[in-house]
Amino acid sequence: MTDTYLTLVNTGVTKALAKKLGLPRPAPLRRYRAGDPVAPGPVLVLHDAASTADADVVAETLVGWDLDVRRHAASADRYGAVVLVLTGATHPDDLSAPVLEAAGTLRGLAPAGRVVTLSRPASDGDAPAVAAARQGVDGLLRSLAKELRGGATGNGIVVADGVGVDAPSAIGALRFFLSSRSAFVDGQLLGVDSAAGALPGDWDAPLAGRVAVVTGAARGIGASIVATLARDGATVVAVDVPAAGEGLARVANSVRGSALQLDITAPDAAERILEHTLARHGRLDVVVHNAGITRDKLLANMKPDRWDSVLAVNIAAQLRMNEALLAAREVRPGVLDDAPRIVSLASTSGIAGNRGQTNYAASKGGVIGMVRATAPLLADGGGTANAVAPGFIETEMTARIPAVTRQVARRLNSLQQGGLPVDVAEAVAFLAAPQAGGVVGRTLRVCGQNMVGA
Repeated sequence: MTDTYLTLVNTGVTKALAKKLGLPRPAPLRRYRAGDPVAPGPVLVLHDAASTADADVVAETLVGWDLDVRRHAASADRYGAVVLVLTGATHPDDLSAPVLEAAGTLRGLAPAGRVVTLSRPASDGDAPAVAAARQGVDGLLRSLAKELRGGATGNGIVVADGVGVDAPSAIGALRFFLSSRSAFVDGQLLGVDSAAGALPGDWDAPLAGRVAVVTGAARGIGASIVATLARDGATVVAVDVPAAGEGLARVANSVRGSALQLDITAPDAAERILEHTLARHGRLDVVVHNAGITRDKLLANMKPDRWDSVLAVNIAAQLRMNEALLAAREVRPGVLDDAPRIVSLASTSGIAGNRGQTNYAASKGGVIGMVRATAPLLADGGGTANAVAPGFIETEMTARIPAVTRQVARRLNSLQQGGLPVDVAEAVAFLAAPQAGGVVGRTLRVCGQNMVGA
């Protein structure tokens, strides 16, 4: 699960040789370490003529995070991030001045720097020029993200009309995208649908006092999710099949959580999870549906057991569990009605498809549809349901991919490398946190801006 090439082209003699030969040299990504600043240098805030007030709000927020904020580009400066506030644009011409001013800073962007746009969504009721400007930001951001180098990323926040840029989820998304927590999130536009949610008292422990359940927790991405939620202050119940009991106990003990050995396809799985969690911890705030399996085969060769088992684990179990949790919320107020969060693991395979994975892609596409339809059922209490869609992540699963295919998959994305389980976990932790209450029914890709991987 180690990317040897990444190490070789960034160290010693092989680094110099790779540079001389013109080989791809993916940069090591900046990942979260306690105490690090949100951005690796000064933050430049630019805006279109009609977005001055929103840009002022953004700049004031960044100053509150002890960042060095600049409002005009200087060619000699090396910026850690550039924030483009384009919420007031009503014509494509409005984009020219701020975008071209930002362009002059990009060659000097710090390693692992960030570009973040804030804009409004295009809708059917917009005037053509307004819709053109708003949709143009999406195309601009996705293209720019593919041009950045040195581990830098570009992402966008699309704030619904009537929702301020100071809404908790807009602020939370801005901090997430600027920070090292979003290392492998690139070229993504995250919608902020409402002003719901609340900013945490402590950005380093936004889940303090919350209880979270994570399925498929014994290893890989699941174990990393457990560790990341616990780091952010949550008490975690780690769930996995009995065969994974030893690893499950190790993961739970490492965060002082509790372990529950359980097959989530069992008819009473949800009831047992609830019984365990409430008995041990008195409440349940976050459910992370991470458990999943693959049984790859071309559809022409697919046997019923391969198809049915993948659908049973990856989507049917989640549906049953969510139904039970929603029912329990109705009859046990005070236990599940404090802005609950459901975060499900989808996949880029469920968006773009993948050869030999019709069953897996159907299940993961189903997850995306499920969270979109489940979110409104939680909205009355400030709850949310969202999904995270990993691309190529360095796990035991992707380690089984043939070596040449694996190397190609790593290099195809904008960051020219695979992500790590912690990259997925960081996105899950963000969506599980109080500040993400206005992100409703969305799917956030963690894929380095490419649709490869399971």
